[in-house]
Amino acid sequence: MERVSDLAAPLVEWYRRNARDLPWRRPEFGAWGVLVSEFMLQQTPVNRVIPHLEAWLTRWPTPADLAAAAPADAVRQWANLGYPRRALWLHRAAVEIRDRHHGAVPRDVEDLLALTGIGDYTARAVAVFAYGDRHPVVDTNTRRVLARALGGRSQPGPPSRRDLDAMAALLPEDRDTAAIVNAAAMELGATVCVARIPRCDACPLSHLCVWRASGYPDTGDERRKQARYEGSDRQARGAVLKTLRDAATHAVPLAEVVPDWPDPRQRDRAIDSLIADGLAEASAGLLRLPA
Repeated sequence: MERVSDLAAPLVEWYRRNARDLPWRRPEFGAWGVLVSEFMLQQTPVNRVIPHLEAWLTRWPTPADLAAAAPADAVRQWANLGYPRRALWLHRAAVEIRDRHHGAVPRDVEDLLALTGIGDYTARAVAVFAYGDRHPVVDTNTRRVLARALGGRSQPGPPSRRDLDAMAALLPEDRDTAAIVNAAAMELGATVCVARIPRCDACPLSHLCVWRASGYPDTGDERRKQARYEGSDRQARGAVLKTLRDAATHAVPLAEVVPDWPDPRQRDRAIDSLIADGLAEASAGLLRLPA
């Protein structure tokens, strides 16, 4: 336990010198901005998120503003961020915030977990980074730092409750410092302790890292590999959604939805899956974004 607690101080010192200036880290950003950013950052790089985030919050600066919009507007504004169900989930969460919480993003982790599209990570991230509460926050980057520094593994295993327990043990009692440690572990994993070629010479934990002390053993990689995008059903779904977004408020005849797609059956599967996910609606031979 002493070794775990030893990691906090160098993390805090390193973070204060090296943290990137990201919008959601600014004190005035607010809980709604943090929540939107966390939705957008899921499986999406920071540099792609920032312009979409700024445009989203300009258009819908409060949950009530988004809740008053049509779901189709949210899907259209999401543009090419990927995983567009997140846009629908965010819209539903905004409606729930308006109706259940008087338009204010809740602070309590259980209340946050009850919102559409919010899991353990996002709920704790909002409670910590928007409200300054003391909880362990663990994302993929944090898990890699913990796996190497404490477990001596080259890559983390599948997510488990042990990750939260390990992070909780690392946190100082002071809430403000605990929030910094959470952010610092993520930042370290995102910029220094990266998956493929870690920059151990720049790491503030190198003198404490079990993996480094063990000679950097290759302990295997159990991370789930993402299927190739080119030619995939995901690409077909993206092409169908782009057609619907470009059509503005108009419905598109089914025969005119990416008619030149090389695999018609794959195109039809994409349309069916988008309808099943609530991202598209079909009626009288027409396809449109959800009303």
